Amino acid sequence: MTTPKLPVLVLDAAEPLELAEFYAGLLDGEARPGADPDLVEVHTADGVRLAVRRDHGHAPPSWPRPEDSLQSHLCIFVAESDMDAAEREAVSLGAMPVDSGGPGPRGARLFADPAGHSFSLEPSGRR
Repeated sequence: MTTPKLPVLVLDAAEPLELAEFYAGLLDGEARPGADPDLVEVHTADGVRLAVRRDHGHAPPSWPRPEDSLQSHLCIFVAESDMDAAEREAVSLGAMPVDSGGPGPRGARLFADPAGHSFSLEPSGRR
């Protein structure tokens, strides 16, 4: 049995509310600031969910050059009580934990997928 999860693409930005409002306008959605001032979600009527997280060291992407090319990651929200089960499940499917010296921001657990893409499991808290 899998634990309930909510995958959300998270874009990094210096000003998350401004970028979320841009995407809300572009996608005909709504920017929804929450309890965490560094994370703003965008919701659309057709079910699209996107989030923007504050990165104090944000540098605009240089894609396709490799410098500063990682500007987004998949964030999978999980009920806080299911974090351990979700981690076991991810690892059993081939995820590799990324050593960050302890839990990431807001209790996030960081991983690389089998192809090396980064993703995080994060407690859903307010969802």
